[in-house]
Amino acid sequence: MRRTMLASLLAAISSIAMAAPTPKEQLLTAPSDARHFTISSTAGNHGDIWSWTLVDGQVAYRMSMSLRGWVTETDEVMKLGADGRPSNIVIRGFTDQGDAAETFSVGADGVGRWKTVIDEGAAPYAGKRYSTYGGPWLAGEKDIEALVAAGDKGIDLLPTGHASISIGQSVQIDGPQGPKTVKLAFIKGYGFSPSPMWLDQDDRFFGNAGVISLLPAGYEKNGPKLKDIQDAATAAMVRDVAHRFLSPANRTPTLIDHVLLFDSVAGTYLPDRAVLIADGKVAKVGAGGSIKAPAGATLIDGRGKTLSPGLWDAHQHVGDDWNLLQNLATGMTNYRSPDSMIDEALSIQKRRAAGDLLAPDGKISVIIDRKDPLAAQGALTVSSAAEAVAAVDKIKAAGLWGAKFYTSMDPAWIAPAAAEAHKLGLHVHGHVPAGMRPLDAVRAGYDEITHINFIMMQAMPQDVVDKANTAARLEGPARYGKDVDLDSPTMKAFYAELAKRGTIIDPTLTVWEPLMTSDGTAISPEYAPFADIAPPSVARSWKIGGYPLVAGLTRDDYRKSFDKMVGLVGRLHAAGVRIVAGTDGYGLELVRELELYEQAGLTNAQALQTATIVPARMTGLADSIGSIAPGKKADIILVDGDVSKDITRLRQVDTVFLDGYRLDGDALRRASGLSGMPK
Repeated sequence: MRRTMLASLLAAISSIAMAAPTPKEQLLTAPSDARHFTISSTAGNHGDIWSWTLVDGQVAYRMSMSLRGWVTETDEVMKLGADGRPSNIVIRGFTDQGDAAETFSVGADGVGRWKTVIDEGAAPYAGKRYSTYGGPWLAGEKDIEALVAAGDKGIDLLPTGHASISIGQSVQIDGPQGPKTVKLAFIKGYGFSPSPMWLDQDDRFFGNAGVISLLPAGYEKNGPKLKDIQDAATAAMVRDVAHRFLSPANRTPTLIDHVLLFDSVAGTYLPDRAVLIADGKVAKVGAGGSIKAPAGATLIDGRGKTLSPGLWDAHQHVGDDWNLLQNLATGMTNYRSPDSMIDEALSIQKRRAAGDLLAPDGKISVIIDRKDPLAAQGALTVSSAAEAVAAVDKIKAAGLWGAKFYTSMDPAWIAPAAAEAHKLGLHVHGHVPAGMRPLDAVRAGYDEITHINFIMMQAMPQDVVDKANTAARLEGPARYGKDVDLDSPTMKAFYAELAKRGTIIDPTLTVWEPLMTSDGTAISPEYAPFADIAPPSVARSWKIGGYPLVAGLTRDDYRKSFDKMVGLVGRLHAAGVRIVAGTDGYGLELVRELELYEQAGLTNAQALQTATIVPARMTGLADSIGSIAPGKKADIILVDGDVSKDITRLRQVDTVFLDGYRLDGDALRRASGLSGMPK
């Protein structure tokens, strides 16, 4: 099973897939009788994958995808040995992470040799199966066949790892050939948690369902039904985990004594403090040794540790239930999802309230985008200003928190839709639509702008601004960002107006850092601390070649442009613009995001405020969370080390207090697919 088929499908749901230049070589063209799969969402078709057999018996795959304006083009030719295992693989083209070139071959000596843009190696191939780094998603079907045949014992992988599959319930669906029976299966070994997929009646790969689905052409309408079924199965697995942690024994009073406490309101660290937690709230805060623990309380010696309000990720697209569990394991007690489907958001809220889902508490926005081939997957798509207003009404009727506008929206529709949202008490934020600059969006009603590249659009040439719903929204800042004078009068006036209007900025620097600075030689800093405790296939996927270079630029040019993005955050903050910390990723990236804010010029305490009190205020929850004070909800984390001296100590989560429940950090990490404490 390959990284791209599961990991990339999941990543495509929650992250930004990027474009690349035209491949150097001519890629394969599928014959008219090739098997045809589509990549689709409720917003429409995003791409196609074909498979066929070449005249020499090799199996060929061709993938072509355009997701929100970003293009992926790859092909693969696979030769199968007598034992059914691949003996030779050649992958070409480009992916969202750079050059897709990859080869694998087995020599006469029985040694498998591979080479990708990020690694190369050799190892005995006997009894193992090579897990490709990239390539068309559908090519993983051959690995599925092998996993089914292997049964419970699973398969050892090259370069490293072990995978297995379990097959569950059967479901009948309809398609071009009439009723068809498919089976839900879960794969282990390629991600942090069991990943769902669907097999046909002969236990061969049928497809993947999700916000983005990979299904045989003609079966796309079944995607939502299959997704609901697999989500229910996942929920049942996670329910047992929630019930284990959310027990009365974990909600007894707790006294943390002699601890370093982060006062998020004042932006200071208070030494030698005592905090009593009882009945789900902070009961008392005082000097170390001054609070008497009630009978039956758990006592925690806080020496050498830091107590902080629970962390927020203000740009956390909700993944599956396992991802929410992992968010808790890394200290996140709250999140703001800037893009959730309404039914999923309501399901999470309901199950969390019932104690059937162990997850941070979230505030949810829904994307509104124009009906267009470049529309965001999972968006409410509209064709007029009136429909945009109606979409806002739908979000409010669902009881959700905000409306997020996207890059293909007609700029003329923003003001009326934003006015409706404000009338209903909704937060307005999003990407800046093509043709608008960030100030245009703010003046039309945005409360917040997501992603620092859209802030950089204020200084971009008009042809970049006009194509901001395509790859230009990254390639423009990557190309011109290095030359922007962040201290020019024009830019200073820009910062001042944002500050005067109370605009909030959600930079997500950790989205752009690996894409713009990576060259395939090392794992990006946001993931490196987790590399040794993540599944091997996940750790390998974190090492990327970087966004393809354009317009004759060098990787050093891209790095200089990224440095300007970091500097831009610093200028915004210095001008009084509020910054909220978000990752647009797993959530594991959050502490690195705070590190980058320090590099931008924020102090340690100011950086930590962006992930505690600032988002609490943004969401209207500062009266109950975001700081540690008597009467406030006990959403708190205890970490090993002195965070005031090193903000990366936030990764060393010892204990998470969620709604007053005392949750062991090690146990949370193990339950969420991590094997130990990050570095």
